[in-house]
Amino acid sequence: MKSLTIGVLALQGDVREHAAVLDELGVGVVRVRRAEELGTIDGLIIPGGESSVMDKLSRSFGVREPLLAAIADGLPVYGTCAGMIMLSHEILDGINGQQSLDALDVDVRRNAFGSQVDSFETELDVPVLGDPPLHAVFIRAPVVERLGDGVTALATLDDGRIVAVEQGNVLATSFHPEMTGDHRFHEYFVERVRRAVAGGVA
Repeated sequence: MKSLTIGVLALQGDVREHAAVLDELGVGVVRVRRAEELGTIDGLIIPGGESSVMDKLSRSFGVREPLLAAIADGLPVYGTCAGMIMLSHEILDGINGQQSLDALDVDVRRNAFGSQVDSFETELDVPVLGDPPLHAVFIRAPVVERLGDGVTALATLDDGRIVAVEQGNVLATSFHPEMTGDHRFHEYFVERVRRAVAGGVA
């Protein structure tokens, strides 16, 4: 069986933490900063961080357009927190000039729960991951305010707000699964990548 290589977009944010989880899962890791590195990976994680900064750096490093093409061509992608914002169709409360990748038919609100001091942790029921509930860490997190027809909600808060979604080859969560010892979301993504490499749908 071909060994997998998954990239972590390494422009800014929680790159090291995601790389450590992938390494623990026995997956090859590439820290992606240049367009040509996209051709060496089977899947990509866009980490949490500052979405507006990642947007600017993706353009200045010449990664944005090749990344759009790779996603359109079926590259499995998983965005966490700022990564979800990057992948969304529309960014509500984005900074002036901020662009998204428009790879996921959702509208998300930045910092939906407030500032850093309003960060929180909770238990989430995620049916695709089974039991027990997932411990989730929210830090200046976004929330999905519009769900497109082709998008599946994977997890919601008790008040109904959507915090995890998937559509085709794209997966996204509002929270930071790299910050807990529960790696089920990474495992779920790795399995999607494995299916895509085998010729199936991510």
